[in-house]
Amino acid sequence: MTKSKPWRAAIGTARSIDWMERAALFGSVACMVHCLILPLIIAALPALGTVLAIPESFHVWILGFAVPAAALALIQGRARHGERYPLWLGGVGIAWLAIGALVLGGTMAETPVTVVGSLLLAAAHIANWRLRHAAATPCSG
Repeated sequence: MTKSKPWRAAIGTARSIDWMERAALFGSVACMVHCLILPLIIAALPALGTVLAIPESFHVWILGFAVPAAALALIQGRARHGERYPLWLGGVGIAWLAIGALVLGGTMAETPVTVVGSLLLAAAHIANWRLRHAAATPCSG
């Protein structure tokens, strides 16, 4: 007899989980690109600095997208494949992103901390995606 696992109630269709995983992975990559490329462009082309002025609240908005998207995708993946490490890795990545955006904002440490967080979160989504597809059974989702 199998024990009931309440976290399995979060399982969505395979298609909806894939969409959320892609959106969360895109958010992680976009954050990393923003952190690495945009400062280089702005430094290289000072004229763009006035056109592409991004307010500091942008980082909080992106974090507000990343946390629920990542949490939903990783929790649903955990429900599907049963492994914990992508969820933990994603949690650590989100923590690094939050520290970068909320604690270190405007300092020299913000970019490296945020990039590490983005890489950890992206790795968690990739691991989650692979584990879900490896554990997948034929379904109509």
